[in-house]
Amino acid sequence: MTVQNNLQTLKGFRDFLPTQAKQRLWLTDVLRSVFESWGYEPLETPTLEYSSLFEGQIGEDEKLFFKFKDQGGRDVALRYDQTVPTSRVLAQYRQEIKLPFKRYQIQPAFRAEKPQKGRYREFVQADADIFGVESPIADAEVMALSLDIYKQIGFKNAKLRINDRSLFKDMPYEAIVAIDKLAKIGEDGVLKDMESKGISSKDAKQYLNQIKTIKPNETIKLVFDYLKNAGFDESWYEFDPSIARSFAYSSGPIWEVVIPDATGGSVLGGERYDNLIESISGVRIPATGFGLGFDRTLEAALELGLVPETTAVAQVLVTVFDSSLLSESIKIAKELRDEGITADMYPNGTDKLGKQMKYANDKQIPYVLILGPDEVKKGVVSLKNMETGEEKTGKLADLLI
Repeated sequence: MTVQNNLQTLKGFRDFLPTQAKQRLWLTDVLRSVFESWGYEPLETPTLEYSSLFEGQIGEDEKLFFKFKDQGGRDVALRYDQTVPTSRVLAQYRQEIKLPFKRYQIQPAFRAEKPQKGRYREFVQADADIFGVESPIADAEVMALSLDIYKQIGFKNAKLRINDRSLFKDMPYEAIVAIDKLAKIGEDGVLKDMESKGISSKDAKQYLNQIKTIKPNETIKLVFDYLKNAGFDESWYEFDPSIARSFAYSSGPIWEVVIPDATGGSVLGGERYDNLIESISGVRIPATGFGLGFDRTLEAALELGLVPETTAVAQVLVTVFDSSLLSESIKIAKELRDEGITADMYPNGTDKLGKQMKYANDKQIPYVLILGPDEVKKGVVSLKNMETGEEKTGKLADLLI
């Protein structure tokens, strides 16, 4: 392997420099705040699971698993999604976790697919689910939560598209998978996809026509009433019989969120999956929830100017006048932090003040604190506003008021 190959990421994997990392932390903080405002508790699961946990649960996308044998010869896979591992947790800790259980999870997932805009091989998902409730009220709640997230981020135009897998009860899974691609490949593409999976041309046309005549059932009507009472008018949601969700474990209400004003596909997908935990463990626990596409959501927010401009992590740079005054700078930096002020202390006692000022400008640190021999002798400090150039000298406590 050449040195040049060592200096680039693997295809579909990314580095995040400070500006990007701060944008991602902003979105994470918004999501965590909204989840917890609805009463959802955090959960984390391992990056690696036995590959058998995912097999037979995902559907035709099993080809996207990152799986291999570990040093012990065990067949393992990187976390493909968060729903299946959480279902394992519910079964494994069923004596400790009290139902109903509302959880959220924000962790990376891994899929060996072709990278494209908004789609990567390592990506963050943000999930929220309700376990132990069969009532469609639970489905309605997580759908309302879906919309509230995008409302709190600042989107003025997010659309929840809703369907119910029970409306497809007489349709083979292969047809459902094809119909789920309707918005991407069109009717002709859907028909060809069904026929490539062994469905006759006649049946393929019948299944496609069936989608066009489906009407909302009582469950979907209940969801609409819930959303209305939760403060969302009809511009925020719609019945869409083409939403199918190709996961094999989807069973009841299914939905996705799109941002009409932004480019790219859906930013969130959800479903009821009452049979998943039972298929893994033999323990029946009904469940419903969603997975939010972190990257697509962030890209849409950036596109529409909803992400705050990044600012410096530190509010103040504490300079080091020279090596003999290092201890004084350390003490002042500690005082600032004790007062709840983020303070970056320059890490070199031999660099001139001009270089330290440039460091503050490069980092966009708004204030620079100077502590030279005269200031130390008088028991004061000098504080410079880097935007205005104004400099004040006085006791530290007085300057912090």
